[in-house]
Amino acid sequence: MDERISVYDDKMRKTYEYMEADFAAIRAGRANPHVLDKLRVDYYGTPTPIQQVGNITVPEARVIQIAPWEKTLIKAIEKAILASDIGITPSNDGAIIRLVFPELTEERRKDLVKEVKKKGEEAKVAIRNIRRDGNDAFKKLAKSDISEDEIKQLEEELQKQTDKFIKEVDALVEKKSKEIMTV
Repeated sequence: MDERISVYDDKMRKTYEYMEADFAAIRAGRANPHVLDKLRVDYYGTPTPIQQVGNITVPEARVIQIAPWEKTLIKAIEKAILASDIGITPSNDGAIIRLVFPELTEERRKDLVKEVKKKGEEAKVAIRNIRRDGNDAFKKLAKSDISEDEIKQLEEELQKQTDKFIKEVDALVEKKSKEIMTV
């Protein structure tokens, strides 16, 4: 692959990977520890990822269990969970925090599918913007000693990469939507 194309390919890949990580945080009826990925706990004045202050397990299909390494962190972890947008109230027994995920209603599932489709659309727009930036850069090359045929070839190659990533985004949106709608 031409190095002029690979720059844009990398940007498209990062966009796809960002969307993939975003989807991992969307809960689909089952307990998924990735819903905690963006949570930060106040650990001695420093916002620290929740995975670095305790052990996170999924003992049952709809329960996430957090065992902090220091008992003093229980209140801070609870506070971080309550302040987040995951919509689950934590319960603790003094040593372990449990998050029990309720069964999703049909309406909530449809809302989540809409959210997934919206995020997929945003990713596709970002990928198309990367393509546009690439095409603009190739047009600027035309002022130097590069032929029109080469520019046309670069644009076609970039379009192939764009189509590939758009297809991957659509496939991931479809997969996540099915996962959410599965009862």
